[in-house]
Amino acid sequence: MGKSKLLFITHEMSPFLDLTKISEITRQLPQAMQDKGFEIRILMPRFGNINERRNRLHEVIRLSGMNIIINDNDNPLIIKVASIPAARMQVYFLDNDEYFQRKHVFADKDGKFYADNDERMIFFCKGAIETVKKLGWSPDIVHCHGWMSALVPVYLKTTYKDDPTFKHSKVIYSVYDKEFEGALNGEFAQKAIMADMNEEHTEVFKPGTNVALDLGAIKYSDGVVFGTESIDEEVLNNVKNGNKSLLEFNDTADFENYYNFYDEITNEELVHVA
Repeated sequence: MGKSKLLFITHEMSPFLDLTKISEITRQLPQAMQDKGFEIRILMPRFGNINERRNRLHEVIRLSGMNIIINDNDNPLIIKVASIPAARMQVYFLDNDEYFQRKHVFADKDGKFYADNDERMIFFCKGAIETVKKLGWSPDIVHCHGWMSALVPVYLKTTYKDDPTFKHSKVIYSVYDKEFEGALNGEFAQKAIMADMNEEHTEVFKPGTNVALDLGAIKYSDGVVFGTESIDEEVLNNVKNGNKSLLEFNDTADFENYYNFYDEITNEELVHVA
């Protein structure tokens, strides 16, 4: 496959932030694919409990300085980077004082889900796409992990579908076992609308539940991965009854199944043309 470009978008990754199984996969999978010849980029939020000094994060001035608009408000985006020396991989962190500089990640000290988690998610998804554009790096595959990346597929298939950076990108979404209870802000779907989008594009996301976010991401993705053995039944049936390329859960150490899946996704158009 040569030097195919593979972008990972995730809200957690070991050793920076370990919340669920996602952090292990997003640490091991990129390295395995890099070893197989892929060019890798990884993006995640810079949550307040990620220690900058210990992890040697530093700001990338040439990428920082953008503003992400949510609900007519400009929100400054700061990009930081850290390396994993053992893996020769760089991780880009999206930072914003208002959205991410908190002691806790998704819920406060009393376990209450943050009221602005919807805006934090929108900021991260928009910011990730704009960061890659500014890098001037066109990924062949964009692999999204977890609910916080769930808007990336719809943005890439609507607002950014003709953008030179993403015009030929294939999008994969990894579904995991239920990541949060409850729902995002009731105005979430409206806030998420970007240029060249309308309410129909975000209708599937409207309930704001973990399942709704998964279903929305799946709808606009080219391929789906079951990242855990247990998957919500509604999501499972949606994928099984759809016509999306699917990689079933398979806890393999060498990630050969992912390599073959990426190959299948990137060659789908060639097959259709033939």
